[in-house]
Amino acid sequence: MSNITTPQATTGSGPNFGLPESESRLKSAYRLLSALVRVHPRLFITAVSGATLFGLCTVASALGVRWMVDEVILPRFNEGRTDTRALLIGAILVIGIGVLRAVGVVLRRGFAGAASWRTAETVSLDVLHRIVAQPSTWHRQHMTGDLVARVGVDSDAAVAVMGPMPFASAVVVMLVVSGAWLLVVDVPLGLLAIVVFPLLLILNVGYQRRIDTHYKTAQDELGLLSEAVHESFDGVMVVKAFGAEMRETERLSHITGRLKDARTRAVILRSTFEALLDAIPSFINIVLLVVGAHRVQSGAMTVGELTSFVYLFTLLIFPLRIIGYVFSEVPHSLSGWNRTRQIVDEPIVADPRASIRLAPSNAAVVVSDISVAYSGQTILKNLSLTIDSSNTVAIVGATGSGKTTLLHAIAGLIPVDSGSIAVMPGGVGMVFQEAFVFADTLRFNVTLGDDISDDIVLAALEVAAAMEFVSKFETGLDTELGERGASLSGGQRQRVALARAIAHRCPVLLLDDTTSALDPTTESIVIENLRRQQTVGATLIVASRPSTISLADEVLYLANGVIVDHAPHAVLMAQNVEYRKLLEAFEHDRREN
Repeated sequence: MSNITTPQATTGSGPNFGLPESESRLKSAYRLLSALVRVHPRLFITAVSGATLFGLCTVASALGVRWMVDEVILPRFNEGRTDTRALLIGAILVIGIGVLRAVGVVLRRGFAGAASWRTAETVSLDVLHRIVAQPSTWHRQHMTGDLVARVGVDSDAAVAVMGPMPFASAVVVMLVVSGAWLLVVDVPLGLLAIVVFPLLLILNVGYQRRIDTHYKTAQDELGLLSEAVHESFDGVMVVKAFGAEMRETERLSHITGRLKDARTRAVILRSTFEALLDAIPSFINIVLLVVGAHRVQSGAMTVGELTSFVYLFTLLIFPLRIIGYVFSEVPHSLSGWNRTRQIVDEPIVADPRASIRLAPSNAAVVVSDISVAYSGQTILKNLSLTIDSSNTVAIVGATGSGKTTLLHAIAGLIPVDSGSIAVMPGGVGMVFQEAFVFADTLRFNVTLGDDISDDIVLAALEVAAAMEFVSKFETGLDTELGERGASLSGGQRQRVALARAIAHRCPVLLLDDTTSALDPTTESIVIENLRRQQTVGATLIVASRPSTISLADEVLYLANGVIVDHAPHAVLMAQNVEYRKLLEAFEHDRREN
């Protein structure tokens, strides 16, 4: 075993989430809509087809109204007769068009909903799979609450525009067909009617430009709120212990206040926009009635034509609102889409585990001249070591000496700036200082869903000295442990986490002060059990308890990121003054506690 103490340090840089700011809103909206449609095109096309059928039938219904007024109603009033043939034709027109419209509604609503929800599912899974694919080094740079928001609320926001899209796309067909029909019926009145279309389009574009900023701000604040709430709930014990409830409440209140302000501005603008959407067509409708009455009086058009004209224009008011609704949803969806794409489009960070090589025979771990630095501060400096198989090695050092960093580097959880690491076939199993327990059964917490028999699980619990309390569980391995293992003590959680690593039969075990919550007797039993395990090639233990350290075959003494000495515990106590002072300080602190 050797080490070199010449310091070298490098620093890394975090990810860049920059998006093109120069892209126009119209182009961004087009890219968003086309990207969403391409996710499940068949569902969307079917929905658009149904909406188009509904739109065409809506225009055709005006023909039915015109026929019934001119051929059935007016002759009855003017001549006192009923044309049975005309009535039958009108009934067939009205009922037939109504049935086709119903078919269009079913297709539009059913497949539009399916397209929207399936797209939301796909977008969420894309984000989730990307997050899962990233190594632990990437996750250290991102807040959990923010990632949860991107998988959930941001994915839902991204597809919000898909709901009205099929209807809105069919509205374009309706406008073209109905506009042509209106001009055929009466040119002056038709021109007066269709002038509202570009007016509403201009109104929509102006609204979209102004609302964009408010929606983006609101979506960003929603992500921050999710992040802050997750962090606050995760640290509820700390908050309660230090009486910081009011501070946390104020912190969350500031974020919700900014979110409320952004959404309030968006609601005010949207309300104004929708009021104009109501007012403009209604005003045009009044004008149409006045002008149309003069046209009927002059004989330029019939009462049936005017009735169908006003009827069709009235029917078009709601579809025009759908176009406005699409425009109003685009900024909201665009904000959610951009936040999801920030995750999906980010390259997969190199996994430090991929650089770990296979150790030569009879060696469990070989570390060659590695250096690790965080934020410009060197943690490990050109460190080298070799751990023989079947050895139990204790890593000892003062706080900040690099013990945990060394274990994380060997486990492939963090990258090294230089040097290399090799581990025996089968990899490593790490048990962290803060043992994490899932809100699931004891069996799942040991197997993590892998195909591991109950016999192996029970044997692992036996080695971890966990059967002492597990045997008292009425439902055995099916016992629910509660959120974060709330039903277990700290020492019990540590032993469950240790059993997890043993059950997966990793030949190298890395224990980061894992037995610190155990009493000395239980700790010695666990260490001795590990030494007798044939499936374990080597065990590296970060420890501060002298009784634990003395059980190791060898001790690595770290100081300032380098191995300053290595030997059995008794030898170091006799020969290394600094090591002896450190162990005496550990023991003194333990007695005081």
